[in-house]
Amino acid sequence: MEFWISREELSFANRLRRSYYELLRDDLDQFLINYSLIESYKKFIEKDLEYPFVEKRELKPRARVSVREHEHQNTFLVIFIEDSIPAIHKKYIRFFDVNKTTKSNLIKSQTLPLYTDIERTQKYLDSAKFSDFLYTLLPIDYALLIQRDPTSGGRERYKLSHFHVRIDWPIAEATEDLGRYLRYISKDLYEKGDKYAEDLQKKFFEYYGLPIMAGGRRTAAIVAAQYLRRLNCITTVYAGSSESRALIRISENGVSKFTLMNFDIETLKRIASDNKIAVKSFQKNYVISKNKKEGVCLFQVSYSTSSAAIPPEDGKLRELKPDLSWLRVSSQHLIPKPGIWKFPPLPINLIYT
Repeated sequence: MEFWISREELSFANRLRRSYYELLRDDLDQFLINYSLIESYKKFIEKDLEYPFVEKRELKPRARVSVREHEHQNTFLVIFIEDSIPAIHKKYIRFFDVNKTTKSNLIKSQTLPLYTDIERTQKYLDSAKFSDFLYTLLPIDYALLIQRDPTSGGRERYKLSHFHVRIDWPIAEATEDLGRYLRYISKDLYEKGDKYAEDLQKKFFEYYGLPIMAGGRRTAAIVAAQYLRRLNCITTVYAGSSESRALIRISENGVSKFTLMNFDIETLKRIASDNKIAVKSFQKNYVISKNKKEGVCLFQVSYSTSSAAIPPEDGKLRELKPDLSWLRVSSQHLIPKPGIWKFPPLPINLIYT
């Protein structure tokens, strides 16, 4: 069951818009992978600190990991909407005139340098200066909102419309919404008692690939992802986390995590050989950094939901079984460095080896 309008149900005009959105999202993926992972890695190296690589066990569904923030890891929250959010949703997604990305608002913001040369067009994704604009705003607390400009008419344009966007929807309501969708409750989160409600809230975090004690940005990301199901378009939520050292992306395709992984040189040679890529070419296109002993690559893991986390075909209420896993690893890839065009992601079995 889809909660957005599928491509087959769209007009040809809106199919073109979706294709354009997906192309822009590909570019945004590349930018945020570089910002959240590669630039964070460089900051650790510049500080002469050892980078805290993610352990394989941390990427398993239902993984329990220690909570520690790493100050040199870049963090952010970005919401990217295929269409524009109707004003009726301002009760929970706080985007107002006061936090529009206008020159006067940006100058008033104490978290930004004093701007004197802001161009009106640089907030648009098709602007040559958009990357610089996004880079400046990413460190701001709460979320950045990128959405379609409803005034663009026949020319589809997307812009970074708001900054400092708060997600003010309670976790309990988000859990209740998911519980009704999956038919574990009929109306109220607490209709089957406190223990049942507590278990369902734990499964809500599991559904989005997070531990129950996940930090603020990641929790805001999954609450936003659940709330945005009210829209009949596709949405993408990105969260950069200093605890997980990962870029988390939640979209219509499910949950994905991007991390840095280090491999010994012999393993890298074997991966190159298995994929019929010359070692020099592999190092040029996939290896972020290397020395004589090891190299660093970008790794992506994607998750899919189990039958317990899919609405039942008969639509009947069912009983929650906390021991059943809601998420499983669906794919694992080494991905090329940002900006590489001709080399594809390479399938690899890493998490369970």
